Amino acid sequence: MIRRGVLFLLLPVLAACSKRGERPASSKVGREDTSALAHPSAAAAMASSSSSKKQLLFIGTSLTAGLGLEPDSAYPQLVQQKIDEASLPFEVTNAGVSGETTSSLEARLDWLLRGNFDVVVLESGANDGLRGIPVDGMRRNLVEIISRIRREHPNARVVLAQMEAPPNMGRQYTVAFHDAFPSVAREAGVPLMPFLLDGVAGRPALNQGDGMHPNQRGEHIVADNVWRALEPLLREVAAGGAGAGATARPSP
Repeated sequence: MIRRGVLFLLLPVLAACSKRGERPASSKVGREDTSALAHPSAAAAMASSSSSKKQLLFIGTSLTAGLGLEPDSAYPQLVQQKIDEASLPFEVTNAGVSGETTSSLEARLDWLLRGNFDVVVLESGANDGLRGIPVDGMRRNLVEIISRIRREHPNARVVLAQMEAPPNMGRQYTVAFHDAFPSVAREAGVPLMPFLLDGVAGRPALNQGDGMHPNQRGEHIVADNVWRALEPLLREVAAGGAGAGATARPSP
């Protein structure tokens, strides 16, 4: 049982999404929740767990929260199913928040760091790209987020997800945005997961009507993307592999 806490091509839709603000995601995916308690819910869930299982935390935007999907259908939930099928001792917490930038993630990170976790998947930056936030600032934020996670949880393993900027921002911006993620992974010494929406972004049949968020079919592809990158690490951690202080193998 799981607990919950694209290529961005359509400009009018993107503008509308950006205007929604940075509201917390519900403890159930597929809807937004303005409750002030949504921020600490993920940490509270991890802290109060009586399970002997290891904890896998997904931190992300609406793509992780599962905006527009049925409850329990976001990719972290689908990854939990794969974990259970593989008989791995992990319990997933989804801490996705719709509209979140790397800057606003820093602001709520203290809540998340109160919880207990063994592996963290960090999906952040998509909304920075939507808003044209300077890449250097986003990059610094990601480095600081990973550094703070490691200071508070030195044995936790951190995985960074590659994200992409919308092409309307211009080639110089989109190239710099793309390059920021492997740069952060190298500097922080963490593995870099391939683009979250690989095989889904820009394909109408795999996305909801907004053209940005995967539909149910697309979400299964996203879960497969994540699982291919994450499964070896989960098996290593389950077998008692070295923690975050060990030498990581980030993507080039």
